[in-house]
Amino acid sequence: MNDSNKPTINDVARLAKVSKKTVSRVINKSPLLSDKTRQLVESVIAEIGYVPNPQARALALRRNFIIAAIHDNPNAQFLVNVQQGILEGIAGTEFGLMVEPVDRNSPTIVDDIRGFLERQRPYGVVFLPPISENDELASLCEALGTLYVRMVSRELDKPEHIVMSNDREAVYGAVQHLIAMGHEKIALIEGPDSLSPAERRAGYEQAMADAGLPVHDWMIATGGYTFETGVEAGLALIDGKERPTAIFASNDEMAIGAVIAARRRGIEIPRGLSIVGFDDTPLSSHIWPSLTTVRWPIVEMAHAAATKIIHGDEVDANIGVGLPSTLIERDSVVAPPKR
Repeated sequence: MNDSNKPTINDVARLAKVSKKTVSRVINKSPLLSDKTRQLVESVIAEIGYVPNPQARALALRRNFIIAAIHDNPNAQFLVNVQQGILEGIAGTEFGLMVEPVDRNSPTIVDDIRGFLERQRPYGVVFLPPISENDELASLCEALGTLYVRMVSRELDKPEHIVMSNDREAVYGAVQHLIAMGHEKIALIEGPDSLSPAERRAGYEQAMADAGLPVHDWMIATGGYTFETGVEAGLALIDGKERPTAIFASNDEMAIGAVIAARRRGIEIPRGLSIVGFDDTPLSSHIWPSLTTVRWPIVEMAHAAATKIIHGDEVDANIGVGLPSTLIERDSVVAPPKR
């Protein structure tokens, strides 16, 4: 043992007859170790009472054992799901989670994030949409030597730097479901201007085009991914040139807002208006009628992002890329009223 009689990672490696890197992999739950090696190292750790010192290791690496989730997203449930996924990914390791909000419209966003990274020195960063679409932030991390993963809906970077959902295909399938039920006047509540809402709108437009159904300007309203903007957009569509028989909303909060808008106009859901959301938040199954929605694999994406940051080259770069979204059929969709 060393002079202070506190066992070190070198002591564990020597007694287990493995490398320091192997000991570190055991500590951080690497998936690339055999059960025999893992059990051997864990038994030595238990026998000599070794306790990892993340502060000392962080000082040596000039990095803290922190994964920072950086976001500009008003959807509270989205952030909860991201945190759940990252926390699952770092469970049992030396890593912790930090959540940092930013303003994507700030002219100093790159400098702001540079300052954050230089002050906090996180081991890695997960960029959440929509700021994950900013290539300058990826370049900044490269320049500072900070590991990063971007949560996206289109391939914007190398596989090791992204986790990705199939938003366009998922929305295409959801709108196809409405069309198969007999709906033709299907309106869209899209999200704010960024890549993910654009992908969802593209899926909607493609499904309508493939079915030979027109998309008019009065069939599309824009919201801000909040309940309040969903109410406003829903009222605009209901009170517009022609009332739709169905609405697809780009997230559940706006979809639930559209449900309330329909009730304000005395329209029964789903007989008078069918509504589909996106996310599959807990509230979507708790309202009445329960909301048909697309389950977005946010927890799985965040878990994969944490795994890529912690284990790097030890895991397949393609994990978390192209994770499927799934249509969850509930009570808010029926066939349109007969004419």
